[in-house]
Amino acid sequence: MPTTQSADWRYRLHEIIYESNTRAGKAFDVGLLIAIFTSILVVMLDSVESLHRPCATLFNRLEWFYTFLFTIEYILRLVSIRKPWRYVFSVLGLIDLIALIPSYLSLIFPGAQALLVFRALRLLRVFRIFKLAEFLTEIDFLTTALKGSLRKISIFLLTVLTLTVILGSIMYLVEKRENGFSNIPESIYWAIVTITTVGYGDISPVTPMGKFVASVVMLIGYAIIAVPTGIITHDIAMAARKRKELPESCLNCGREGHESDALFCKHCGASLFVGR
Repeated sequence: MPTTQSADWRYRLHEIIYESNTRAGKAFDVGLLIAIFTSILVVMLDSVESLHRPCATLFNRLEWFYTFLFTIEYILRLVSIRKPWRYVFSVLGLIDLIALIPSYLSLIFPGAQALLVFRALRLLRVFRIFKLAEFLTEIDFLTTALKGSLRKISIFLLTVLTLTVILGSIMYLVEKRENGFSNIPESIYWAIVTITTVGYGDISPVTPMGKFVASVVMLIGYAIIAVPTGIITHDIAMAARKRKELPESCLNCGREGHESDALFCKHCGASLFVGR
């Protein structure tokens, strides 16, 4: 009997933590993403000198609160599956572990707290929520294309945001305050300006390592600059092509949006080709 109860408890916990196709699982994922966002915000605000001095104790307590929260979550992920080592060495498992290490390293190496921005990598879990999104096929092809592009571009922008947070934080550690990178938000601003190829020039790296990181950011910027345009253009072209392949509107109900090989209306069941 205890074995059965233990299995049921583990199964329910697994459904909540790993499955995003249930109400509880989706709520867990959304709550986790909110916790990750706010924990990253705390780290960034803590790097601002005017906020660090009066709020140092608060930021420190919040930092350890999130560390404890994510540690409990990591442990629950391990105990809710039969083979925890598969999770530990998976991509998301390694990301979760990397997100926890900086807090505990700060006990030995002061200043390691800045590496907590690697928690931004955990935002990749948003893919589990986005994959649930469905788009209606009955709407106009242009609206469908734009909505499809919006989902892809949102994921693309999330990836770019993650890169700018990480690269900006690295530049903050490399260049230090005396070279203009006074805090992490300021460094992220520099990363955004550089990766979008805007290049205001109000902040620029001085050290050789900083210039190397800047070169990497510039190359990444050129590599991704055309991605949003390509996504929208491709989706519009595919939607227009699909619309050309669809049969005409139903003679019975007048509804459109049928599959290219459809023989009967999916709305009223009438033949699509009677009288044609």
